[in-house]
Formats: sequence, structure tokens, C-alpha cells
Amino acid sequence: MENALSRSHIATRPGLISKLRAMVSLRRQRRDLHALSDHLLDDIGVTAADARREAERPVWDVPTHWKR
Repeated sequence: MENALSRSHIATRPGLISKLRAMVSLRRQRRDLHALSDHLLDDIGVTAADARREAERPVWDVPTHWKR
């Protein structure tokens, strides 16, 4: 019985770990976006104010379709 419980517990951990990794990745991407120069932001069609706003968003603030 203990082995079955251990397996079910382990089965739920990859979901949690992958969500945490996605949150860390999202935070890094937002930080990197904010660090881009005005010239590079202009190349991708983003203003410095847009980049700052995006960087300030919390990691849980994502589009609904990402939460599936």
C-alpha cells in the first residue's frame, strides 16, 4: 500500500515542478524584455513603457489559455 501512495505522490510532482519552471522562465523573460535597449524594443515594436509594464506583472498574471 505504501508503494502505491508513493507513486501517486510522485505522479503529481512533475506538474508542480513544470509550473514552477514556467514561472521562473516567464519572470526571466519579462526581466530580459525590460533590459532591452530602446533600439531593440523599437525593432520588435514594443515601447519602453510597455516593456516596463510587462516586467512589473506578477508571474501568476498570464493569459487564461496558459493556465490549462
